[in-house]
Amino acid sequence: MENPYNTHLDRNPANHQPLTPLSFLRRMATVFPEHTAIIHGSLRRTYKDFYERSVRLASSLAGLGIGRGDTVSVMLMNTPAMLECHYGVPMSGAVLHSINTRLDAKVIAFQLDHAEAKVVVVDAELIPLMQEALALTEATPYLIEYRDLECGGFSPQVAADSQSGVASETTLTPQCSDYEEFLAEGNPQFDWLMPLDEWDAISINYTSGTTGDPKGVVYHHRGAYLLAQGNALIASMPKHSIYLWTLPMFHCNGWCFPWTMSAVVGTHVCLRQVRDEPIWQALDEHNVTHLCGAPIVMSLINDAPESVKRELGRTVEFFTAAAPPPESLLADMKTAGFEVTHLYGLTEVYGPAVVNEWHDQWNDLDAATQAKLKARQGVCYTPLEGLDVMDPETMVSVPHDGETIGEVMFRGNVVMKGYFKNPKATNEAFAGDWFHSGDLGVIHPDGYIQLKDRSKDIIISGGENISSIEIEDVLFSHSAVAVAAVVALPDDKWGEVPCAFVELNSDCEATADELQSWCRERLAGFKVPKQFVFEAIPRTSTGKIQKFELRKKVRTELS
Repeated sequence: MENPYNTHLDRNPANHQPLTPLSFLRRMATVFPEHTAIIHGSLRRTYKDFYERSVRLASSLAGLGIGRGDTVSVMLMNTPAMLECHYGVPMSGAVLHSINTRLDAKVIAFQLDHAEAKVVVVDAELIPLMQEALALTEATPYLIEYRDLECGGFSPQVAADSQSGVASETTLTPQCSDYEEFLAEGNPQFDWLMPLDEWDAISINYTSGTTGDPKGVVYHHRGAYLLAQGNALIASMPKHSIYLWTLPMFHCNGWCFPWTMSAVVGTHVCLRQVRDEPIWQALDEHNVTHLCGAPIVMSLINDAPESVKRELGRTVEFFTAAAPPPESLLADMKTAGFEVTHLYGLTEVYGPAVVNEWHDQWNDLDAATQAKLKARQGVCYTPLEGLDVMDPETMVSVPHDGETIGEVMFRGNVVMKGYFKNPKATNEAFAGDWFHSGDLGVIHPDGYIQLKDRSKDIIISGGENISSIEIEDVLFSHSAVAVAAVVALPDDKWGEVPCAFVELNSDCEATADELQSWCRERLAGFKVPKQFVFEAIPRTSTGKIQKFELRKKVRTELS
């Protein structure tokens, strides 16, 4: 029998438009045109200005012939231009490709070629690196140089020529424009392009490529729209929230917060470099309400000299991802005025898709129990439809016992379209109609998931699976340990044994024997690290520990 609610009730332009976060900015430019949208040093930009400049960028890109299906790459710091690119590039119909500013030239070149970049917008400070990368590419994109006036506005060569007394008007190559001049050529009344379908790509973000070439993760307009709104709900962001950019905007499009802030008519406080003094200054002077970052950003804030810290007199919401912060750091952050919320996600799910939703009654528990609860990754983000831990072979959910390990799986509208030009990897990632994260975890009886390891980081010793995260949690509980990372060390007898890399707090000391005894008191004997290495631990630009570098070191130097 035909469903009567589907009869003569068809979709049409009047009742169905594709969802896109670009509409947030247009709305706020109309409703709150004079509200401050961007703060960057002495610069203040209203929503009217923000919108007009984004439209001008779209218009100028269209003037170059850029349109639907083209890629515009950007390598920028957390500056106003980066925010404008998050709107102006997709307004032209193109796909935004944000490049990690700390990559080497070879990896940048791979991304530019793989994404088929037609245009590159690059910060003046990064021009030499970009030119080195372009020398390795087949692509010949049009170059646009952004000069940040809040840091002098000059590219390195201009500054060098100026110091040497040589007059140099520009360092721009023949196929290159100045960003401000490029925008000035655009039409502020340009009829920018809505997506034809909300499934259309809005951006591409590349994974770290730790096991081969980076994979291009494609986001669609619908997912960006929903995750942006989900951020506002999860973060309880009221109208006129003020967001400090300590999270790189190149990382998962800044977890979609460039679009979130327009949804709540908020203010972006740009921060070109993540350093303790500018952070504390911005927190105080601009009444910042929210910020995000890895635990290393919390450590930077917490470890700042007393002369740098400010008395905030209010609670600031801090959202962190990656490994759970040590209990002592969480306590210090709370004392300083920060409420820390633990998130979890991956590039493939637009950044954060899981949140450790806190229950008020948990505040009455002792500190140790609270720390254990905070160590859990949590439950579905508002726009995520499915989160489970499954046996990847049978695709059957594991028991909710907090002990049985399986693979964390995602399903919903904030899961990527797939990997660009990589159908094999896409099909593998979506096997069984779930996204396979590669993370191993458990589900507790209350439905909260907790990570136990990456599938490639699990240590198999004498046939027993050992969670490196479990060992790291024990090491973090030692007062002298600032950072810990555990990887597998090849062993003739057991196959693999745990090896711990440790960074100590600056004012503390600890020996390998002391830490080994500490672990032995808290772990089964086969889980206790057999070797300790005290040295700086390599991290990505977003603060994540690079275990692949540690595994390489173990294989080449310690085996």
